[in-house]
Amino acid sequence: MPKKAISHAVRLEFGDQALVSTNLSGAAFLGEDLWVAGDEACALTRLTRLPPLGKEALRYGEAASFPLAAFLDLPDAAEIEADIEGLDAVDGWLWLVGSHGLKRKNPKTGRKPTENIKRLATIERDGNRCLLARIPLEADAKGRLQPVREARDGRCATRLRGDTRSNDLTRAIAEDVHLAPFLTLPGKDNGFDVEGLAVRGEQILAGLRGPVLRGWSCLLELRCNEKKGELRLAKQGGAALRKHFIKLAGLGVRDLHWEGDDLLLLAGPTMALDGAIRLFRWRDAALALDANESDEMLWEGVVSEELSLDHGVGTDRAEALTRIPDGLLPPPPTGAAQPRWLVLHDAPDPARTAAGGVVLADLLEP
Repeated sequence: MPKKAISHAVRLEFGDQALVSTNLSGAAFLGEDLWVAGDEACALTRLTRLPPLGKEALRYGEAASFPLAAFLDLPDAAEIEADIEGLDAVDGWLWLVGSHGLKRKNPKTGRKPTENIKRLATIERDGNRCLLARIPLEADAKGRLQPVREARDGRCATRLRGDTRSNDLTRAIAEDVHLAPFLTLPGKDNGFDVEGLAVRGEQILAGLRGPVLRGWSCLLELRCNEKKGELRLAKQGGAALRKHFIKLAGLGVRDLHWEGDDLLLLAGPTMALDGAIRLFRWRDAALALDANESDEMLWEGVVSEELSLDHGVGTDRAEALTRIPDGLLPPPPTGAAQPRWLVLHDAPDPARTAAGGVVLADLLEP
C-alpha cells in the first residue's frame, strides 16, 4: 500500500503538445507506453518510455496525439474539448469518460469588471463532455498497441448513446432523487461532475467529484450493452445505474484504480480551491460490490486513508492515479517487488515544469 510520495520522480516530455502537460486528468499504462488525457483537449496522448536523463526514476516522451474524432462519432464538433477525466485500459480496450458537467466561465485578469461579471454569469454546455466510450487496442507493425476505429477481430470503437445535450447517463441522472438537482449546476460549483473511471469485467465505476452530499461522496456503478454501433446502459436489478455513497473526509473523487480486490480512491475538494488531496483504500471493494443487490447503498466505515498528498496555492492538484507495471522500476534494496503508482497533476507548479513541455510527476511507494 502507498505510504510515501517521491516528488518529481517521473519526467514527461510533451514537446509541441505542451498544453496537455498543464491539465493532465487521466492516465493508463499499456505495456511500456503511458497514455494520458487532458481536460482541455479532445484527444489522447501516447508517451514512449525513454532512458532517464538524470535522477528521475522514469522518463517518457516522443508524444503522439490521437484525436478522438478519428475513432468515435463525437456528439459535438471535433475541436470541442471532451474534458476527459478518467482513463482505464482493460481486456484490449481503452476506456475514457468525460466530466458530463456544465462549466462556468472564469473572470480573466485585465478585463473590465463588467466583462468579468458577465463571464461569471455565463454557463456553457459542451456536447463532447457527455462521453463514455471504449476504443479497441491493436498492435501496429512494430508491436505497439494503438487505438483503432475497428480492430481486425471485429471490435469497434463505441460511445454511450447520446447527443450534444445529453446521453443515457445524464438522462438516468435526471430521474434520480439524489443527483438530479445538480445537473443544472457547473461542476466547479458542486454540480454533477464525473472524475475517475475504473473498469472490471462488465462493471464500470465512475467517481463523482461532485456533488458531495453532507460529506458523502458518490460512485456510480454502470453496465453497458453494445447495440447498433453504440453503448447503452443496461439495467441492474430495477435501475439503469447503482449509487454507492461513501465518506472521503468530505472530499470528492478525483480518480479510481483497482488494486486486486481493493479500490484506490484519489480525492480532493469539489470546488476550485486549495485543499486536502488524499488517497483512500476500500479493502475488498470488489467482493462487497459483487455481493450487493441494492440499487443505492450507503457504505459506512469501508475506506481508510492511505496518504495525504501535497498541493500548492492554485497549483499541483493531483488528478490522475495509475499503477506502474511491474518491471519498469528496479526492485527496492530488500529485493521484494512491491507495487508503485504514478500521480499526475493538473495546474502543475512551476517547479514541475520546464521548457519544451516537460512536466515532472510523482511516484507513490509502500
